[in-house]
Amino acid sequence: MIRVIFCGCFGRMGSVVRQIVKDNNNLEIVAGVARTIPEMQIVAGVDICDGVAEFPVYKVITDVKENADVIIDFSSPKALDSILEYAAGKNVPVVLCTTGYTDEQLVKISEAAKKVAILRSANMSLGINTLVKLLKTATEILAGNGYDIEIVERHHNQKKDAPSGTALLLADAINNTANGRYDYVYDRSDRREVRPKNEIGISAVRGGSIVGDHEVIFAGLDEVIEISHRAYSRSVFAKGAVSAAAFLAGKPAGMYNMGDVVG
Repeated sequence: MIRVIFCGCFGRMGSVVRQIVKDNNNLEIVAGVARTIPEMQIVAGVDICDGVAEFPVYKVITDVKENADVIIDFSSPKALDSILEYAAGKNVPVVLCTTGYTDEQLVKISEAAKKVAILRSANMSLGINTLVKLLKTATEILAGNGYDIEIVERHHNQKKDAPSGTALLLADAINNTANGRYDYVYDRSDRREVRPKNEIGISAVRGGSIVGDHEVIFAGLDEVIEISHRAYSRSVFAKGAVSAAAFLAGKPAGMYNMGDVVG
């Protein structure tokens, strides 16, 4: 049985991940971490719902007493330092599902991966990671044939970072395939010029309860190709995170991604 520490266990993804792990015969959550713990206290043996958990919950990961094989993090970039310190110190692999990291934090993640296994992905879904592969193929064919590339992402009105980590993941997949020829443009409101060829426009929409929509547009002369992905529930991200945790447990130090999981 793979033992999991779940950071962000009462957050937006909390109940979804908890239920998927509960239904999985190969994993169990042995401890949770949450900045705010509901007033209803932890009750062993009670079904997990409405803020009640079957496992002990701590406010910071450094207080966790239980031994674990892997960490799943759906918390916040603010918790990164303590998670990396714990993971490296205890040699516990960690699946980082949080987005919105700064450049400085990304460097810290890379440094920590020299000591412990880390899997980081801006999007944990199988569909998005299949889309990444499709975009690489499309870029190889279309980028050199005059197609302009735009990305539009849509999320719920509670999402704080923009553009989404997934939009940047898609843009990076395109740009790396094109040998870094593109600049990313997030706003054209202060420009009065013809669109340069060497840019990828990335637009963010925030509204309602949109789980996550991503659309990549290849606009050429007299034709447009659109490749899109729509998440209808958060379970697609939770399932991917749990699969990633099962994959990462026991792996040697290094940086991994969902491409390693899906093959």
